[in-house]
Amino acid sequence: MATDFKSIPIIDIGPLLAKCGDPKMAQDPGVSQVVKQLDQACREAGFFYVKGHGIPDSLMKEVKNLTRKFFHLPYEEKLKIKMTPATGYRGYQRIGENITKGVPDIHEAIDCYREIKPGMYGALGKPMEGCNLWPLDPPKFKLLMEEYISLCTDLSRNIMRGIALALGGSPYEFEGEKAGDAFWVMRLIGYPGISSENAQEMPKNDIGCGAHTDYGLLTLVNQDEDTTALQVRNLSGEWISAPPVPGTFVCNIGDMLKIYSNGLYESTLHQVTNNAAKYRVSVAYFYETNFDTAVEPLDICIQRTGGAKKFGRAVYGEHLASKVLTNFV
Repeated sequence: MATDFKSIPIIDIGPLLAKCGDPKMAQDPGVSQVVKQLDQACREAGFFYVKGHGIPDSLMKEVKNLTRKFFHLPYEEKLKIKMTPATGYRGYQRIGENITKGVPDIHEAIDCYREIKPGMYGALGKPMEGCNLWPLDPPKFKLLMEEYISLCTDLSRNIMRGIALALGGSPYEFEGEKAGDAFWVMRLIGYPGISSENAQEMPKNDIGCGAHTDYGLLTLVNQDEDTTALQVRNLSGEWISAPPVPGTFVCNIGDMLKIYSNGLYESTLHQVTNNAAKYRVSVAYFYETNFDTAVEPLDICIQRTGGAKKFGRAVYGEHLASKVLTNFV
């Protein structure tokens, strides 16, 4: 459950990553220290920064640079990969097309999902079937993004091993039927500055992305290093800034982990407001359960929270599709 936190902790996960392949990792003092910090962050804020994560800083910057170049293209160029229901909700969406709680968001984006082949999950997966749409220029765009996604997937799996230990389970609690075949989502997002040339086209609203929680297990946010725009709400309703910390990811937990933990960990409300004159880029990677997993509280978490289930079962793919189908103009 979130508290009245005033700042977001920074955790060096290097010791955890160094032992992630060791079945006895829980016995390592360095791992134990990281696990304790993860537990505290997930209980108190639902947000934390990670450093020592092993993804090259040069790659994190190049992903943002390519994203920025795409958003600066003429509108007609961006429309070549326009998102529609026929694309499985993959592709480009213009400013104001994404809706949060009925209000248009002041951002543009490319949405990508783990690709779903026709019939792969039956009726459950039908709305999300499709292949990702990538800009053809530069040719390296697709390859670079796929490399980045692969690294983020591995990193997220390893952070989840630490979170599994924090909840009192085995390090592999979130693998196998839960997330051994993890679905993922990535959003390349651009937030115009307040003096944007697009101002006349933009809806009358200054919220880049309205208050929301994330859907899955764990989110990794790679944000511009010179603009503070992400805000996280504490228990008193105050919006606490998550300023950029060079070389880190901002991480937060999602709705599925809230259910698994039986409410020990909260998926915290957050929003984005870009009050700077400069255009802001953020790349958000979302690590999820298996698409067709029925998520319910873990037995160990039920015991730790008084013996009663606080949440019913939720099928991740249904949860995602219900959000996506109501999330766009």
